[in-house]
Amino acid sequence: MTVPPDDCLARNEWICGAYLSTRRRILLDATLQHVRITVLAVLIGLLLAVPLALLARRLRPAAGPVLAGTTILYTIPSLAMFSLLLPLYGLSESLVVAGLALYSLTLLVRNILTGLRGVPEETRQAALGLGYGPLRLLLTVELPLALPAAMAGLRVATVSAVSLVTLGAVVGHGGLGNLIYAGMNTYFKAQVLTASVLCVVIAVAADLILLAVQRLITPWTRTERA
Repeated sequence: MTVPPDDCLARNEWICGAYLSTRRRILLDATLQHVRITVLAVLIGLLLAVPLALLARRLRPAAGPVLAGTTILYTIPSLAMFSLLLPLYGLSESLVVAGLALYSLTLLVRNILTGLRGVPEETRQAALGLGYGPLRLLLTVELPLALPAAMAGLRVATVSAVSLVTLGAVVGHGGLGNLIYAGMNTYFKAQVLTASVLCVVIAVAADLILLAVQRLITPWTRTERA
């Protein structure tokens, strides 16, 4: 009669405390890489999206090409995107960051542009009447009023980036995705489940943090809802 193993790792169970205790360092490193890639990708995407949205807002003929170009980028399959960027970045973490930054442009540019277009024209004219120059008008009137829409896009782009980071496992830089793919190849249940749950936790935490930031920097929206 075969005696079943008394170790959940040996039994290859989905929920296993021994996996958490023995792989703590591996999980921490993968989680930190996952968060780092997400943050860098979204920040770079935001730095690119703001001037693109401003260009589309100021020059109406540029709006179509800008929106079409960023949409086309989002439709490129991840493997193809990484392949196109491979000559520039090699098999590095920067390759994944660059790819995800480009993917984020669709959501960020569209939402920032929507926010800028939503600023009432009478508000702009009133600011100009008070002697506001173009730069002051942008920084103190247009961008603050565009924040709710921009933050909504940022939240979606961030959550999307958290999930897309896992695809970086194909080049060895996928954060928790590395553990998920390795676990799937070996049918290591505890590893697959734990890494997947951590991805969900990161996505939910990121969304809640950005929601709190949005409420903090746009207090007038709370007054309007009240």
